[in-house]
Amino acid sequence: MRALLVDPTAPAGLRLGSAPDPQPAPHQALVRVAATSLNHGEVAIVAPGAAPGTVLGWDAAGYVERAAADGSGPPAGTPVVTLGEAGGWAELRAVDTRFMGVVPDGADLGAISTIPVAGASALRALHRVGPLLGRRILVTGATGGVGRYAVQLARQGGAYVVAATGDPAGRGEMLRGLGAHAVVSDPAEVEGVVDGVVDLVGGRQLVAAYEKLAEGGVLVAVGHSGGDGEHFAHGVLYGDQGRHDRSVVSFFLLGCGGLARDLEWLAGEVAGGRLDAGEAWRGAWGDAGAAVAALRGRRLHGKAVLEVG
Repeated sequence: MRALLVDPTAPAGLRLGSAPDPQPAPHQALVRVAATSLNHGEVAIVAPGAAPGTVLGWDAAGYVERAAADGSGPPAGTPVVTLGEAGGWAELRAVDTRFMGVVPDGADLGAISTIPVAGASALRALHRVGPLLGRRILVTGATGGVGRYAVQLARQGGAYVVAATGDPAGRGEMLRGLGAHAVVSDPAEVEGVVDGVVDLVGGRQLVAAYEKLAEGGVLVAVGHSGGDGEHFAHGVLYGDQGRHDRSVVSFFLLGCGGLARDLEWLAGEVAGGRLDAGEAWRGAWGDAGAAVAALRGRRLHGKAVLEVG
């Protein structure tokens, strides 16, 4: 099969080549990939350290070529969105049926391919925060793939949404269009307190966002794009300072149960136009180098989609 292979000698460290067809386990379906979306973590962190010839790729959408032998998952011919640790940058992918959601017929599979990491991470983070109706939610790094989904989902859930971005003048209108009630350049600028935080930056911003948490508030650490450590000033975590029971939590997406249901629901929302997939770039997979360079240089605010074939 054709695939994007890790190649340190190629531009952006990737090249189109041939790889062996995957051999699905009994609980896996074989999927013919139509589109894949790129994530900053896999192109900036995983790919540079991967062995030459490796086929990476977390997100992909396509059609079931061969159903899982154990009877789980959808039948052959079904359009699906898939998540995995690797294998999405290829014509064929073996996918655990727990990480596969059915897609509405006729949906744009390029847009659907943006869902697995970005959409599912945003949804799970907001589930971890708890009920959203009438609450105040802060999303840091809001212009990225996960952030855009988080802003929309929090607004759908009935929250007052504050979006933090490094470019509020240039990106504020877009974020308000996605559902943000307020846009700030830094968590420290948030007026009052918030009940929950979806943090996609880490480091200094995580610390500043934590200090905005109300009593009983939850900060979900999802991303670490800031690249710096978290250093809390002495006394911030004291329990007698007026706001108690504040939490910082994290999760591992592939360790979550019920992801097939999440992926299917998100696919329906994107296909129905109720969620904006946040595409910032789309092209053929032979042009992956341009998308990778833009992601590594943080010139894309949103998702890059590669059409396979």
